[in-house]
Amino acid sequence: MDHILYAREKNITEDETVRQSLPHKDFRFANPFIVIHHGGPYTFQPGQHARLQPHPHRGFSPYTFMLQGEGFHRDNAGNDEIIKEGGVQWMFAGSGILHSEGPTNELLAKGGVQELIQLWINVPQANKWDKPFYQAATANQLPRVIDQPGVQFRLASGDYNGHTGPIQNFTPIISMIGEIEAGKEIELNATPDYWTLLYVVKGKVVVNDQPVDMHNLVVFNKAAGNIIVSATENAQVLFLSAEPIEEPIAAKDNFVMNTAEEIEQAMNDYKNGKFGSLSY
Repeated sequence: MDHILYAREKNITEDETVRQSLPHKDFRFANPFIVIHHGGPYTFQPGQHARLQPHPHRGFSPYTFMLQGEGFHRDNAGNDEIIKEGGVQWMFAGSGILHSEGPTNELLAKGGVQELIQLWINVPQANKWDKPFYQAATANQLPRVIDQPGVQFRLASGDYNGHTGPIQNFTPIISMIGEIEAGKEIELNATPDYWTLLYVVKGKVVVNDQPVDMHNLVVFNKAAGNIIVSATENAQVLFLSAEPIEEPIAAKDNFVMNTAEEIEQAMNDYKNGKFGSLSY
């Protein structure tokens, strides 16, 4: 493994803090993996208000794993969806989109816990100006690609153990969430020449003989081969492996493009209303 990166707290709004393992001061990107944010667990009191107001994106895909609770997604391409515990959602921002997200009104009305991981997945330069789209899958739609006593992994995208995840990508990306009980061990397959990452959501694990605590991201070198993971405490992990995108990256605010000029253009387009509008 090349890096073990601790996810530090980062304020993304005045009211919301996440843990960010990518980008990191010791390692910026594993393109197409640009950002990894671990939100929560947040405890909402009955009647509490919480929502990220409409904001723009261009040139990449925000990709959310809902670990606890439920959240809503609304965008100005006409999508208005709810993602529940164990489900995933993928919004391709493409040429530009406005969206709003947060806990559902039902969760806020009765109170409850929400926890999620949001990834920013880059796309090749050739696709950055494609039309935006949205896709989602429930927990039951994710194939159980590893299902044995004390170990379960569910596949959201890509091909693994003869299964294909429901979320489609521009470049091959294997993404799966799994639980490993204390004392259990599993072997995970890293595709040669891919970027491969393992984020410890909770618990403690040993990865190829190296102890790794919760909120740490392991970045493997591209010749990683098979990865042995054993749990010293009940653990939940996110496994990611993707074909690299060997292109320049310019990332700022809510945009991921190839040049600083394209970022400037995106900021000006938003300021000038070219992303359209979305009701709060």
